[in-house]
Amino acid sequence: MSNSIYNQLVNKEAKLAVVGLGYVGLPIALEFAKKISVVGFDINQERVDMMKNSIDPSNELEASVFDNSDIEFTADLEGLRDSQFYVVAVPTPIDDANLPNLRPLLSASATVGKVLKKGDYVVFESTVYPGCTEEDCIPVLEKESGLKFPQDFKVGYSPERINPGDKEHTLQNVIKVVSGCDEESLENIAKTYELVVDAGVHRASTIKVAEAAKIIENTQRDVNIALINELSIIFNKLGINTFDVLEAAGTKWNFLKFSPGLVGGHCIGVDPYYLTHKAQQAGYHSKVITSGRYVNDSMGFYIGKQTVKKILATGKNIQDARVLVMGATFKEDVSDIRNSKVIDVINELKSFQVQVDVIDPHASSDEMEHEYGVKLIDQLSNDYDAIIVAVNHKEYVAMTEQDFQNMMRDDKGIFVDVKGIFKDKIKSIEYWSL
Repeated sequence: MSNSIYNQLVNKEAKLAVVGLGYVGLPIALEFAKKISVVGFDINQERVDMMKNSIDPSNELEASVFDNSDIEFTADLEGLRDSQFYVVAVPTPIDDANLPNLRPLLSASATVGKVLKKGDYVVFESTVYPGCTEEDCIPVLEKESGLKFPQDFKVGYSPERINPGDKEHTLQNVIKVVSGCDEESLENIAKTYELVVDAGVHRASTIKVAEAAKIIENTQRDVNIALINELSIIFNKLGINTFDVLEAAGTKWNFLKFSPGLVGGHCIGVDPYYLTHKAQQAGYHSKVITSGRYVNDSMGFYIGKQTVKKILATGKNIQDARVLVMGATFKEDVSDIRNSKVIDVINELKSFQVQVDVIDPHASSDEMEHEYGVKLIDQLSNDYDAIIVAVNHKEYVAMTEQDFQNMMRDDKGIFVDVKGIFKDKIKSIEYWSL
């Protein structure tokens, strides 16, 4: 390994390029840039200009994180040419039919293929189904570069484990799974990631094993949350508070602690569909995973319908009702609205002609309007018939019952606490949670 790619990177004789600088790519690019020379590439020039000015477009990183970094940001293909180690970190979303949309990944593979040289390395970080790297990405790299795999270039897969908004489980202190196409590449890739991951790396036996490991991490969470969501629907019919039940059951040492809620974002709400798609191609129709997805995908409509029922029960005319939805992002204290399930709650309410106001201190009104056709409001009113706290932003957690009461039209207001954070704190307003 005397003049291995790892040694060349460490001695700054070679550069590492990160392709795709979203909430996954940017933190890893900046971490590497503290140790080696890095090129940060993104197709969006506007985002690149922000990063050149030490601004994270995802609002996750402080400006100081950009300090003392050996990194150049570019949206120009030419800027990638003198790199030897490519990390691809682009999103892998689903389309409207819940099928994998590999366009960003294949497009990034084509970009890298255009600049790929003999001896280069390409490592994919995007969440995919087992087999995607070898069956879908490598052929694109070969076609664009005119090179042959694995003689001319090496490929690996190392799934990201970044959790947006989580300051505790960061890149440095979460074990990173790595894989390569042979022993030599595995060693080089593992040692390169060890530069930035203090917790160490787990060397997976094959690329497919690493792909499968990532996809089941999120699928397992999804199925577990779906079970709790289904229980919450059952307990609602039985007149029992779900959180009381979970608290009681949680006293057993091996009870798994999950909470009901909206499952959105671009990981848990998306990744299981990649696995079920691949399973179907292999001739197996997944049952448990698909059922879990169905339950979780329908929770927004369920919350909207329950709110309407509660308003109707007070004797009000539903067409005259006003509802305030607090929170629009996919999880608390982040600005990301992609695949947020709050929109399902809003759309369900609107289908009953309810007037809905939406606020969120972290989300952008322009983004909301562009993505979902819903504007955020600036001015709160004091005549809401129901208030739904859909996302636990810290700004909302700090509020009191009186704050909510002041926004209600009358003493028949309904308070919907999706995640149960105000349990036992709301005494006089009618309270409902999952």
